[in-house]
Formats: sequence, C-alpha cells, structure tokens
Amino acid sequence: MRWSSGSDSSDVEDRRGETGGGGGFGGGGLRLGVGGFVVLLVLSLLFRRNLFTLLDSGAAGGVPTTVVGDSVVSTPREDTLVQFVTFVLDTAQATWTGLLAQQGTQYQHAHLVLFRDGINSACGFAETASGPFYCPGDNKVYIDLGFYDELRDRFGAPGEFAEAYVLAHELGHHVQWLLGTEQRAHSGGNDASVRLELQADCYAGVWGHEAGREGIVEPSDLQDGLTAAAAVGDDRLQRMATGHVNPESFTHGTSRERMAWFKRGFDTGRLDACNTFSGSVDIGQ
Repeated sequence: MRWSSGSDSSDVEDRRGETGGGGGFGGGGLRLGVGGFVVLLVLSLLFRRNLFTLLDSGAAGGVPTTVVGDSVVSTPREDTLVQFVTFVLDTAQATWTGLLAQQGTQYQHAHLVLFRDGINSACGFAETASGPFYCPGDNKVYIDLGFYDELRDRFGAPGEFAEAYVLAHELGHHVQWLLGTEQRAHSGGNDASVRLELQADCYAGVWGHEAGREGIVEPSDLQDGLTAAAAVGDDRLQRMATGHVNPESFTHGTSRERMAWFKRGFDTGRLDACNTFSGSVDIGQ
C-alpha cells in the first residue's frame, strides 16, 4: 500500500490511556469481533448453550466504570499503526462520501476509537478479546491496536492491506446502518447475520477498488486482503477452536464466502454488486 503519515483526524478518538473495569457486556447491539467469537464459541459448545445471545440481552450484567489516564504511553509500532489507521479511515470515509452521494444519501462520518484492554461504548462494555467492532449506538468503530499482531501471528494474515481490510469491514457496517440495512436485518437470526457480515466484506472490497484507482492499493495487495478474509471465516475459526465445524452456528460466513464477497466488491467497485440478501451467499471464489 502507498500511504502517507502526518494526518491528525478529528474522527479518531485515542482512548488508550483509559482503564476499564466492572461487569460484562451491556447489550445494545455489540458486534462481536474475531477473538471474542472464538471464546464464546468454545464456551457455547462446552455448555451446549448459545451464549452469543448474551450480547443482545445484557445478561452479563454489571455497569463498568472507566478511569481516564493522564497520558498515552505508546510504542513505535503503535505510533505507526495510529498513523496508518487514521489514513485508512480518512480515505475510506472520503470514498463513501462520494459513493453514497451518487445515490442521494448523505454520508455521516463514523469515529474510530482506539483503546486497550477494555472500553465503554454505547453498546456496552467490551474487552480486547471482543476484537474490532462497530457500535451502531454511537456510530463508532472500536479497535485495540494489539489485534493487528494477533491477526498476523495467530491468524496468519500479515500485511498492511490485511490490516486495512479489518477497518474497512467495520466501516462497511456503518454504511449498512446509514442505508438502513442493519436495522432491517437485525432480527433475522444467524442467516441475516451472515449476510450482513458478507456484505460488509464486499463493501470493504468496494473501498479497496476505489483506493486502487487512486494509487493507494496496488494489485499485489489484494492477496493480503483475501488472506485476512479467509482467516476469519466461521469454518476456519471453529476448526481452530474445537477441531469441528458446525454450519448451523455460523454468524459471519465461511472463508470461501468471505473471500468471494470481498473480491466481488474489489473487482466491481459497485454497491449494487454487494446484495448478499438476494439468493445464495455462496458465489464461489
């Protein structure tokens, strides 16, 4: 990727100096990330109960408290990541401003919140294990930058475009919220969840297509994005966690499906190519 540092976006909230504590998730639509998915999957299989429902019900209870630290202690690696995600955020939001304007929809900027360990959001309290997530309650994307090391080391998806894909996917959920897709599909169960996630993958690809036209993303970067999409497929995560695959519990789509929809958006650059709610979601590779 070709990107430049130095951007200081007002859309980025650096809350890494805060420390969180207290109970668990407070409900309100928290979108589970990769790490949290694996943890809840293992517990659900162990206790033979769908613990994913706790995210919506607020059954985990408790009201977390937050103390704001005096300053952010950062490493050179984190400093670079802050500049990188700020660049990706700004370019992606500029892309969506233009694309939605073509459809007569005004894009509203999302905020990116950087945190460590735990964070309060309008969707409840989340820990690092939740992974990156979008909260429709406050229109913010939350990410612990340490997730990118996990993406590279644990899930085998290195590269800057893999990192950009993660953020672009979460911004895809913001686009769904602005278009009303998220609200319409919210009570549709696992099938609707899969279709929402695959559409967010496709929207991430649409941004990649536009970034390619601007010379930010190079053709050689595509494979890093596809590797990241494959790394977080339900089938692969379940196999890593338990050694078995249970399609009935899928919430995000298989590795094959995630790769296919991401590439569809990347190849076409069109929102109308991302209609995952029509027909089968398995469109091949």
